[in-house]
Amino acid sequence: MRKRVLRMYRIVRKEVLNPAVKLMDIEAPRVAKSAKPGQFVILRIYEKGERIPLTIADYDPEKGTVTIVFQEVGKSTKLLGTLNEGDYIADFVGPLGNTMEVPKGAKKILGVGGGVGIPALYPKLKMLHQEGYRVEAILGGRNEEYVIFRKEMEAVCDKVYYATDDGTLGKKGFVTDVLKDVLENDKEVDFVITVGPVIMMKNVCKMTKEYNIPTIVSMNPLMVDGTGMCGACRIEVGGETKFVCMDGPIFDGHLVNFDLAMTRLNMFKKQEKLSLELYEKEHGGGHHGR
Repeated sequence: MRKRVLRMYRIVRKEVLNPAVKLMDIEAPRVAKSAKPGQFVILRIYEKGERIPLTIADYDPEKGTVTIVFQEVGKSTKLLGTLNEGDYIADFVGPLGNTMEVPKGAKKILGVGGGVGIPALYPKLKMLHQEGYRVEAILGGRNEEYVIFRKEMEAVCDKVYYATDDGTLGKKGFVTDVLKDVLENDKEVDFVITVGPVIMMKNVCKMTKEYNIPTIVSMNPLMVDGTGMCGACRIEVGGETKFVCMDGPIFDGHLVNFDLAMTRLNMFKKQEKLSLELYEKEHGGGHHGR
């Protein structure tokens, strides 16, 4: 009987983007070589750990690295956040899912990102910029500290607008407030990409539908196996059931049932809270074990 060989994936860079969000470059040459904008990975910190789906924030085929950005909200993401450069994670599977398609004839693209959706939006706009499209972005967050990836976005966009809840960066208000201004004054925008909290994407799509502008979203539902077998990631698109891991994560935003998606995201809140409380009680919010 052949002995199973565990392949480990090294963390080669770690950055703290704000108190709740961290960035890591993972050494994963095969994934880096095949990755495309919009795709995601599923990782496990240790062999019996929870599977964590994360949209690829960037990739470098030459260095063989894949960039992930995550928010520490539950046990597994907090545990991931305790790892440092030089540490290893057990599994890093990908690239999974489909990449995006731009409608024929589109010339000016507008990206709308919020929170940790901004790094997920970045590779899409980066690719479009490299392909010669005119690209602009609207980025938002609770405050200036939570609007991440600003330098990266400004490097690939012709113009970047900002919105924060408290007005510490850009316009005080939501990304949709800025979006309305842009769509009212710029009739050349002919395609919108939005990534962020589900409620934000819902409101962006509601507005772009009024202006009849094609819009795609990147969905991030509950996910277990990532192969279409468990059905945990199902959402409703155009009245049909779709599996995000196989059919997405990118969909026509005007067809997504966002209300159902939000309901499903809250299904295991109690269990997630209990798991986090037990973890913090056992580890004091700090160290990890394997």
